[in-house]
Amino acid sequence: MLRYKCTIAYDGSGFSGYQIQPKGRTVQGELEAALKRIHKDEDIHVTGSGRTDAGVHAVGQVIHFDSPYNIPIDRWPIVLNSALPDDISVQHIEEVSSDFHARYSVIQKEYRYKVYTGKIRDPFSRNYAYHFPYEINEDQMRQASQYLIGTHDFTSFCSAKTEVIDRVRTINEISFIRSNHELEVRFIGNGFLYNMVRILMGTLLEVGIGKRNPEEVPIILEKKNRVNAGKTAPSQGLYLWKVYYE
Repeated sequence: MLRYKCTIAYDGSGFSGYQIQPKGRTVQGELEAALKRIHKDEDIHVTGSGRTDAGVHAVGQVIHFDSPYNIPIDRWPIVLNSALPDDISVQHIEEVSSDFHARYSVIQKEYRYKVYTGKIRDPFSRNYAYHFPYEINEDQMRQASQYLIGTHDFTSFCSAKTEVIDRVRTINEISFIRSNHELEVRFIGNGFLYNMVRILMGTLLEVGIGKRNPEEVPIILEKKNRVNAGKTAPSQGLYLWKVYYE
């Protein structure tokens, strides 16, 4: 068996999330169905770097799978894309050693969140950015974001449904990219909890409109209680941008 590492992009609008579910269309479900067709009805399991929720997009999600097929590397993306629906695209594939693991070999991830700040909603970006038509003080948001850099217990910034016990994570960078009516916020860290980026973003936006002060952020972290942080920003603005490995 050969192990393949595959970078994929997908439009999350039409999916109930990445992970296979009893009901609903999922990214993993479509990938495994495509591989099953390619492998003449043999089940092929794919492992992702992590889950994304319904409506969340990916530019650089990474999966791995094992296959007995020794298809030339430059042919694999063509073969896979021909079997996949139009809202999933294989960007790159390579053969890796058997000890590579799409999830456990990750050293850090990059997420980006897009906010459309125009006063009038843009119907063409409704599935790809959060429409937030308010005056935003980006300097205040930047100031608040600096309190999030480093290693912290992010219990206050994850869903109450989070199952993992260890909620200590390290954020290495938060940066802001402005282009006309679009504000893009970039988060890079060693790992992110369930809904963490969306709650961080919702809190930063509350700072941006003056509902909170930047100095509240370390207090929210210290309290370790979800009720103290801001609202969860909608899913359509979130993108899994890149997964980093050694």
